Amino acid sequence: MEGGGGLAMFRQLIGQLQELIDLYGSPPPPTTNYFLRFPPPPYHQHHRSWCLLNLNDNSIKDNCYNLIMTAGKSENLKMLEPVKPPPSKKARKERNCGKLTETTSSTEIMEQIIWKEFPEDLFEAVIARLPIATFFRFRSVCRKWNSLLTSESFSQQCAMVPPAQPWFYTITHENVNTGAMYNPTSKKWHHPTVPALPTKLIVLPVASAGGLVCFLDIGHRSFYICNPLTRSFRELPARSVKVWSRVAVGMTLNGKSTSGGYKILWVGCDGEYEVYDSTPNSWTRPGSMPSNIKLPLALNFRSQAVSIDSTLYFMRSDPDGIVSYDTVSGRWKQFIIPAPLHLSDHTLAESEGRIMLVGLLTKNAATCVCIWELQKMTLLWKEVDRMPNIWCLDFYGKHVRMTCLGNKGLLMLSLRSRQMNRLVTYDLSSREWLKVPGCVLPRGRKKQWIACGTAFHPCLTALA
Repeated sequence: MEGGGGLAMFRQLIGQLQELIDLYGSPPPPTTNYFLRFPPPPYHQHHRSWCLLNLNDNSIKDNCYNLIMTAGKSENLKMLEPVKPPPSKKARKERNCGKLTETTSSTEIMEQIIWKEFPEDLFEAVIARLPIATFFRFRSVCRKWNSLLTSESFSQQCAMVPPAQPWFYTITHENVNTGAMYNPTSKKWHHPTVPALPTKLIVLPVASAGGLVCFLDIGHRSFYICNPLTRSFRELPARSVKVWSRVAVGMTLNGKSTSGGYKILWVGCDGEYEVYDSTPNSWTRPGSMPSNIKLPLALNFRSQAVSIDSTLYFMRSDPDGIVSYDTVSGRWKQFIIPAPLHLSDHTLAESEGRIMLVGLLTKNAATCVCIWELQKMTLLWKEVDRMPNIWCLDFYGKHVRMTCLGNKGLLMLSLRSRQMNRLVTYDLSSREWLKVPGCVLPRGRKKQWIACGTAFHPCLTALA
């Protein structure tokens, strides 16, 4: 009985082994199936052998019987746990959870062992590439991180980062003494406070360069420079020329960043102009406007100046065209460029060194926003895009007015009528139109009407 029972058990064991071998094509792994492990030979301490038996051979009956009977009494032969079923295929979510656990564990090990030895210059390079909103949250961690704004090495790291998508500094119609900033990446409005700006005067953003915004009071008397992100502020010295009429303003950098200084140019319709240089902190009158430029200029004050390298471009009418000023050479030029028919509320813009034009095209009761590019060879405007028709249908039969709030690659357009108040952005490179969420003041509910504004490239280290 004992011999027959032992042999039956052994046959069952070998049968299971054979099924697994047929299933996987090779001997099963040591930890997942029944297997026989023999004691290691004396001269090969880590050698393991497999015993595969032919159950059709009756000559092994006695040997198998002796083998089974001694298995429970001797340490020389061991039988492991019963085989587990083959692992079932896990869902992708379960596999990702496992990977996440492994990643988290490895991150914790990195924080303990490596993070303390992280190079300082590499740390600043990483911080310089963070989103602006993330950086300001990090500033509250410790004094060292907060002091990065005044670090020369961190400023150099920021200068190596390609300019971020421009933000927009705007003034709302009902709160002219406070600004509202729009971040197109997060599609959120921010409401900064600039304590140094005068509160008794209406101060409007008129130009920007290198992360700095130029403000001019509504009386056209005083200029102010501010970084809206860091509140770095400067009031410019008084101008040598007293101009009480409206002026057009442009701003450009002396180099690639504000560390090399910046220039501001104002020009009036009568041809008077002055240039401010931040390096000597003074206004100068480089000369007079050439006689070949027709005066008065009839400047288009709805259009902000466009800055390409060291040259500023202003839009004029009568005759329609552009006047430019090179802040390095001090030379003025005039370009006569006929305006498209049925055009209104138009303004200059720039994209990757190209001069663009955006405006409302109205014919009969239909109105649409159109984009043109200046052809350098012919000095003519060529239409390259227009707002989607389904959006333009909302303007049909309405008296729509448009204000362009920024002209640096990304445009923000404020479109309004008695029945409508809409904000949209247009990317001149990707030709993408997007709707902008309404600007609502803190603790308020009413959407604000954007009166004016300018685009600026956010820069943490730009100093006024």
